[in-house]
Amino acid sequence: MVQKLDQKLPVANEYLLLSGGVREGVVDLDLDELNVYARGTDYDMDFTLLVPALKLHDRNQPVTLDMRHSALCHSWLSLRLFDEGTISKWKDCCTIVDHINGATNYFFSPTKVADWFYDSISIVLSEIQKKPQRGMPKVEKVEKNGTIISIILGVGSSRMLYDIVPVVSFKGWPAVAQSWLMENHFWDGKITEEEVISGFYLVPACSYKGKKDNEWRLSFARSEVQLKKCISSSLMQAYQACKAIIIKLLSRPKAISPYHLRSMMLWACDRLPANYLAQEDYAAHFLLGLIDDLQHCLVNKMCPNYFIPQCNMLEHLSEETVMLHARKLSSVRSDPAEHLRTAIEHVKAANRLTLELQRRGSTTSIPSPQSDGGDPNQPDDRLAKKLQQLVTENPGKSISVFINPDDVTRPHFRIDDKFF
Repeated sequence: MVQKLDQKLPVANEYLLLSGGVREGVVDLDLDELNVYARGTDYDMDFTLLVPALKLHDRNQPVTLDMRHSALCHSWLSLRLFDEGTISKWKDCCTIVDHINGATNYFFSPTKVADWFYDSISIVLSEIQKKPQRGMPKVEKVEKNGTIISIILGVGSSRMLYDIVPVVSFKGWPAVAQSWLMENHFWDGKITEEEVISGFYLVPACSYKGKKDNEWRLSFARSEVQLKKCISSSLMQAYQACKAIIIKLLSRPKAISPYHLRSMMLWACDRLPANYLAQEDYAAHFLLGLIDDLQHCLVNKMCPNYFIPQCNMLEHLSEETVMLHARKLSSVRSDPAEHLRTAIEHVKAANRLTLELQRRGSTTSIPSPQSDGGDPNQPDDRLAKKLQQLVTENPGKSISVFINPDDVTRPHFRIDDKFF
């Protein structure tokens, strides 16, 4: 519907839906601009949706990633080599630089794109709320958090948080990360190089000293989805446990995000023997190892980006912030079980709150736009249940959902290369 509004978005677009919100570290974005939402109180499940504003998949389309003004892992995007139609369409979302020779350069602006995207989504959601259709979820909250649009939707008896991120999508692999491919990695022989380097994104986030209106951050979210298939379940359990412990403990002052922890886990996979990482009952060992790695990174102010190792994601931290968080982490290391118990209790409390809200909701008699004939008060969450079933029955597989905006009641699914 946003695409139909002004034809800016690609007609045939390719979205990436990630399990977990931006606050969970599924994408490397700045968290200090995000409002705080609590699981149980505000939402029950969270996702991140990457929406390409520009989809640069044509190898004949020349692209100018201008990294002269940016820190490592960041870039400006010039539209100078694009056709007049594209420049005209996106001119209002660009910053303009005039050169001495009289030429004009248009730089695709992450902040202006995010403003346009938020305005467009607001218009569409307003129209949806005026004319609710069967199968459409209820819009409970829409907020702009920096360059991210956060939407909470009521789907059946559940509340889904979607962090929607406007991005630039590329096929192939950037030259700045080419040397990473020359190294040995834990995923060698498990998945193909073509799967890992199928594409990358520019996400709307700038470096510590970067120019917010012009600078994008390189993101390898598509590759990370593939690499996750090669990580043992026990290590993933340790990662989730570590994240649950530190996500609030180290959130202020801003220093460590869940994405830093994810990067450390990937480096650990490269560093440690495969037979050790495959041990099913070593989750506790892995948890301690991740805490130790995190402490080491903090004290040394060194956390290399996994795909661009020459980019240190912690180099901007002050000594005061480092020592404050290092002391907090030492207390966790001295009694990780107690901190984990506290984190688990928070999750249980959130789940209890969710169940209580659902129980209250089931006793009300407010008509739902999702209802399907019969009982007008019975919400239709069949799509959510179908998706949950597919995810459970097809672990590690890529699942796509194709939905016609004119008839959202008839979705089509793809599991890897099979359609049904």
